[in-house]
Amino acid sequence: MTSSSRYRVSVYHLPDQVEKLGCCLPALGNMLVIRGSRALNCSLLVNGGKLPVLPSSNLATRLKSTNKEEQDVTSKRAPKEIEEMIRVNHAGELGADRIYAGQMAVLGKTSSGPLIQHMWDQEKAHRATFERIIHERRVRPTVMVPIWNVAGFVLGAGTALLGPKAAMACTVAVETVIVEHYNDQLRKLAAEPNPDTALMEVISKFRDEEQEHHDTGLEEGAEQAPLYDVLTDVIKLGCKVAISISKVV
Repeated sequence: MTSSSRYRVSVYHLPDQVEKLGCCLPALGNMLVIRGSRALNCSLLVNGGKLPVLPSSNLATRLKSTNKEEQDVTSKRAPKEIEEMIRVNHAGELGADRIYAGQMAVLGKTSSGPLIQHMWDQEKAHRATFERIIHERRVRPTVMVPIWNVAGFVLGAGTALLGPKAAMACTVAVETVIVEHYNDQLRKLAAEPNPDTALMEVISKFRDEEQEHHDTGLEEGAEQAPLYDVLTDVIKLGCKVAISISKVV
């Protein structure tokens, strides 16, 4: 209880969770400051009349600053559909990186090694770009990242163990799905009233390089791999399932 020569002020309620904030009460021209109370959860009795506690100018400034920061953060977030695109592209490029890592682990010292290394280097650049974009645009990565990491390596190494042509068949199957996926995204982005041209440029460039990988696989005899049709159909299906999951999870 606090008293002065003119006013009697009693604090009859304080919250259980006390914060180090300041709130103040204008009382007949005087300013009484209460420390350690939450503005909306405490009351005062002044001259027998119940008056609300108002935020001090310092607290109000801090609250306005916090709200502005939250608005700035929100404004940097990508729209939902763009979020899905970035999330799935990040996951896809991570998977492609790991596929070529698996192929290199098996075929790196063979005559196919330099070609696989070239394609792997491009996939590393793709992955690094989407790592940057996903951070800049504040997009949550898919929770499946650890699984795609392992699955990609196993797929790459497993097909490589069947021989260079099977490895190229894997490349053809994966790149077929990715090129179609990127083309779908480009059509959607182009149809927007205000297209995200920066993202479109990245996707367009990567789409062309993925198409190059696809064509290289065919040139290297992918269609001569054992059970080519079955192998590529299974891989394509797996890629499409991974895309669908990565969009939302």
